[in-house]
Amino acid sequence: MSSQVIPVEEFDYVVFGGTGDLAERKLIPALYHRHAAGQIVDGSRIIGAARSDMATEAYRDFARKALEEHVRRDLLDAADVDSFLARLAYCAVDAKSDKGWAELKALLGDEDRVRAYYLAVGPSIFGDIADRLDQNGLIRERSRLVIEKPIGKDLASARALNAVVGKHFREDQIFRIDHYLGKETVQNLMVLRFANALYQPVWNAAHIDHVQITVAETIGVEGRGDYYDKSGAIRDMVQNHLLQLLCLVAMEPPASIEANAVRDEKLKVLRSLKPVDQDTVGQVTVRGQYKAGAAHGEAVPGYLDEIEDKGSDTETFVAIKAEIETWRWAGVPFYLRTGKRLPSRVSEIVVQFKPVPHNVFGKAGAEMHPNRLILRLQPDEGVRQSIMIKDPGPGGLRMRDVALDMTFAENFEADAPDAYERLLLDVIRGNQTLFMRRDEVEAAWEWIDPLIDGWASTAQKTAKYTAGSWGPTASIALIERDGRTWHEAEG
Repeated sequence: MSSQVIPVEEFDYVVFGGTGDLAERKLIPALYHRHAAGQIVDGSRIIGAARSDMATEAYRDFARKALEEHVRRDLLDAADVDSFLARLAYCAVDAKSDKGWAELKALLGDEDRVRAYYLAVGPSIFGDIADRLDQNGLIRERSRLVIEKPIGKDLASARALNAVVGKHFREDQIFRIDHYLGKETVQNLMVLRFANALYQPVWNAAHIDHVQITVAETIGVEGRGDYYDKSGAIRDMVQNHLLQLLCLVAMEPPASIEANAVRDEKLKVLRSLKPVDQDTVGQVTVRGQYKAGAAHGEAVPGYLDEIEDKGSDTETFVAIKAEIETWRWAGVPFYLRTGKRLPSRVSEIVVQFKPVPHNVFGKAGAEMHPNRLILRLQPDEGVRQSIMIKDPGPGGLRMRDVALDMTFAENFEADAPDAYERLLLDVIRGNQTLFMRRDEVEAAWEWIDPLIDGWASTAQKTAKYTAGSWGPTASIALIERDGRTWHEAEG
């Protein structure tokens, strides 16, 4: 089974930070894949913008190297690569001066087409770019602005950043991107919930025992030490990725799939999260920081060996027991965990149902396991439903736990597209369903800020864990004192 490719209308994509790491690793490869699939129509252009003086041909050479390094060799068709590179142009622009803005305006021209401005730069210059786009008459009715995290480091800075870009762009023109929301499995979560009568009647506290959300990385800070040490796992992963996943699991059915209908329901979840403060933070959260250990048989350094501040207590691991104070979810804990230098690179959501009320098979049937719905975001995106069945064979009735498994790679002819591929073209379509609204971002910070303040006021230090392990032992105790265990997530 292959998916249908629907072309988008003609556009100009201006990537500020067009020579940076994000453009090289993600944006240029993603746009190439959509070009090769026939989804980008003739006349559409991709314009790199950065401070460096560079000719368009040199930028195309940069893009060619990016494709060779970050796109699978069997997907690099020579004709497709050449026609894609022909779409590319470059303009040297300085966000803090007048350099290059007149040239960018001339390059864009006066055609009435969608213009998307992707800010693949640090948030400190979002306002400068938005100001100069407006001053130079480059914001029109069909202009869009795409901004990456971090959207602030706390509620006050998030509000300030939103206000800066909101001076020049309407809310329906601003696309706050979280690439996790572009993953096929995340979108399939909504389809599983709202397109199948099987799950909706049991998606509540009467039938679900608990939910686990895990985003685990095997890598360390990988050259991002300066940024990461000011951020930590709570700001880098929990405030955005994990809370967005929690919202999709927990939200009420929206009236439609229209963007604001979906985001209205996600906002209700964020505003229903039970507050975590200095009185409870020690019981429901665990902070961790990795020390030297081994990963895949190789020795790896500790966090403090990879950053400048050798006294840093920044967390590289967080586990949280969250609760949602609504009728649907009363009494159902949501266990969140994320960390670096863990044993597997895996992101998944585990919905564990309550055990059957009575085992009619007795001891002869062996141990009964609760049903689980497992949504794997990475690697090997797919959905698994664990159920109990009879173990085949004579000699009595024995049961075993098996999985009804739908791995996307095995069920669809084409590879699942990278999350950025969908999101980049949703910007052109003007579809904000998979993007965060301003009040969503701020509501997430409203829950996170008191938690961080609670850590500070109680001097909750990071617990050290060995690189290559599943985090501090306190994170195991966090869930096991409730009589539950973490799902063994294998990458």
